[in-house]
Amino acid sequence: MTRSSEHGGQNEGLVRPERRRARSGEDFDVIIGFLGFWAVVLLVVTVWMEVTGQPALWWSLGLLANLLAVYGMVRLRRRLPDRR
Repeated sequence: MTRSSEHGGQNEGLVRPERRRARSGEDFDVIIGFLGFWAVVLLVVTVWMEVTGQPALWWSLGLLANLLAVYGMVRLRRRLPDRR
């Protein structure tokens, strides 16, 4: 029996606290990227609706909410350690 198998696997699913903080920072980066993508999509849709003369109020409010969410996530992300 190898050493890793007698202890229940490589690390038994446990993660050191400093690795957990780094991983949560990476999760924030993924969420910020996802929100950023939708911010660009909403910007394009809002501009298109304005140019074609269609009502764009709800699209612009969605864009505003998305940008506020990105801003909040970036502020929260700054508290976490940098990616390695």
